[in-house]
Amino acid sequence: MVISESDDTPVADDLEWHCYKHPGREAGVKCRRCERPICPDCMISAPVGFQCRECVKGAPAVRTLRSLRSDPYVTYALIAINVAVFVAGPNLRTDIGLNGPFVAAGEWWRIVTSGFLHFDLLHIGFNMFLLWMLGKALEPSLGRFRFAVLYAGALLAGSLGALVLDPNALTGGASGAVFGLMTAAFLTQRRSGIDPMQSGIGGLLVINLLLSFRPGVSLGGHLGGLLGGALLISILHATDGRRDQRWLGAVAALVVTAAIAGACLYVAQNPL
Repeated sequence: MVISESDDTPVADDLEWHCYKHPGREAGVKCRRCERPICPDCMISAPVGFQCRECVKGAPAVRTLRSLRSDPYVTYALIAINVAVFVAGPNLRTDIGLNGPFVAAGEWWRIVTSGFLHFDLLHIGFNMFLLWMLGKALEPSLGRFRFAVLYAGALLAGSLGALVLDPNALTGGASGAVFGLMTAAFLTQRRSGIDPMQSGIGGLLVINLLLSFRPGVSLGGHLGGLLGGALLISILHATDGRRDQRWLGAVAALVVTAAIAGACLYVAQNPL
């Protein structure tokens, strides 16, 4: 990094911490879209982070905070499905739970249905609370379709992880998908200039990861969901520009999700 020799000229490190539009004012965060430092007068709130005024005016895909505060209907629907399956009773465990030999025998739907199966009230209660908390933050920001793709991909990635580490176990739960959402929220906040460890999402992710090593918990499902969520949100972030770019990113994430599903079927047929 080159530093100016003039005493009265700001050096590069100083400029990085001052608003790009008002050099005399200290910047608190970076714009979520262009990542330039901005002062409080230039901040426009978004569900995760802030945007500068130029990005809001110049990019048609950027929506105002009021328009982003729409109801997260996909999140509500996912919670309703999970609750309905739980109320249907424990008899569904052997019919829709994830098990490698059953999947290998042709019951491919288990890689999806197992993500809606919960074994007790604490299990579903904790997962649905996290789904509601993360969904209401991520869904308005990503849009319903892209959020649904993120959730589906993380769910399938969790199934893949479980099939890799515990192929013969009967597993179920939305934990893999929820881990994907936690990772997505973590990376989204970092991209927005927010410290995830200070916001709480970082600590939540670390605690849940540590709890994954308890007996009876699918470590593979949690790690698979974490990695799947990281991959998919990275694709969505990389294409978070114009409307056509956003749709291109959604299609790319959908293709990756289909590839993860194929990997689940392959691993079930060929245990590692």
